[in-house]
Amino acid sequence: MTQKTIQKVHFVTLGCEKNLVDSEVMMGIVKGKEYEIVDSPDDADVVVVNTCGFIDNAKAESVETILTMAQLKETHHVKSVLVAGCMAQRYQDELMTEIPEIDGIVGTQDLIRIDELIEEAQTGNRPRYFSAENPIYLYDESTPRVHTTGGSSAYIKIAEGCNHSCTFCIIPKMRGKFRSRPIESIVSEAEMLVAQGVKEIVLIAQDSTDYGIDIYKKRRLNDLLEALNGVEGLEWIRLHYAYPGFFTDEVIDAMARLDKVAKYIDMPLQHSENHILKAMQRPGHQAGVKKLVQKIRDRVPNVALRTSFIVGFPGETDEDFENLCNFVREVAFDHIGVFTYSPEEGTPSAEFGAQVPDDLKERRSNILMEVAREVAAERQARHVGTVLDVLVEKYDEEDETIRVGRTQYDAKDIDGMVFVANSDANVGDMIKVRITHAYDFDLSGEAV
Repeated sequence: MTQKTIQKVHFVTLGCEKNLVDSEVMMGIVKGKEYEIVDSPDDADVVVVNTCGFIDNAKAESVETILTMAQLKETHHVKSVLVAGCMAQRYQDELMTEIPEIDGIVGTQDLIRIDELIEEAQTGNRPRYFSAENPIYLYDESTPRVHTTGGSSAYIKIAEGCNHSCTFCIIPKMRGKFRSRPIESIVSEAEMLVAQGVKEIVLIAQDSTDYGIDIYKKRRLNDLLEALNGVEGLEWIRLHYAYPGFFTDEVIDAMARLDKVAKYIDMPLQHSENHILKAMQRPGHQAGVKKLVQKIRDRVPNVALRTSFIVGFPGETDEDFENLCNFVREVAFDHIGVFTYSPEEGTPSAEFGAQVPDDLKERRSNILMEVAREVAAERQARHVGTVLDVLVEKYDEEDETIRVGRTQYDAKDIDGMVFVANSDANVGDMIKVRITHAYDFDLSGEAV
């Protein structure tokens, strides 16, 4: 290894929130080695691209970003472009062979060696850091981490990997088996984040309802929520990526009873039709999902439900798609994400017959998003005339007398916002707002 000469490092994060946490961990490690984290690649000596390899569009974006960053070696003073993340884990040989501009690469299980990678890349060796096939890495509260999502909200990864075998998904091959963090570790991290000014933590995992199944031999998401509810200074605990097959009565009761748990659930369903769910190897079926949603709404009044669907899965007919649209109207989700099916190399569904043409997938996606917009507008209307707690996140860009924030019914960056008049609140404040208007996804009102 050579003596450290690189001083400034920039990180580009692509993909999901789980990838974002990985980037924050790498930043923490780099910062601990006295490198400077910079906001712009134009100012960097080294750029780390944390890639996503989930679907074709994400892979294309990753490659394009790598090439764009590599150009800075010619036009700026960037010395090294390094690659990390899911795409690096999956395609290390192809990336290093086909993109010679890459100066080093690290897999998802070795990201804590990012400082070593930066240093060794200076020798011109084009280092590769990858562990054995059975992933075991899992960060904890003692792992250095830089909080990048703004003062009020932060993500906590409660587990890594996945035990499911969905036929369209490559994540288990890239991230390994499901591995939970102990409750005490997660609570300690939450306490540290609150000490930094965080008021909302978002719990993320590939399937949060599987939490604890490995280390406790039973699912203990409800116990985790209970423990986090006792963290002093924490306002909201938000639950993401809860599979319907394992959403227990204990979890529902915890959500209803615990005051800090946001009445919000992100529950990816992927489809409504039973034969497609079976082909996807997804837990649950349509009747069970409807029963679960009704049970949740009965026990947790005014709960907001976010879900995601895949359109154009192999074998999806016009009738299946119409039934999916009707299902969305009937269940009336608050928030919906729509994805077009992507046949991923190495997944069973990529070999299925009756693949749906790309143009038809896009049409179906646009139609379902319009249905989702109509349903969301109807759901939003129920808030008009009520007083809601709003977490202030910024000032309006055009009028600084207007505050912009979120209720517990909206997740950061993906759901709606609340525009608040007559308030002198600061960013990070929790204020009472009387809702006066509802739009397709957003709300507006006046501070009480």
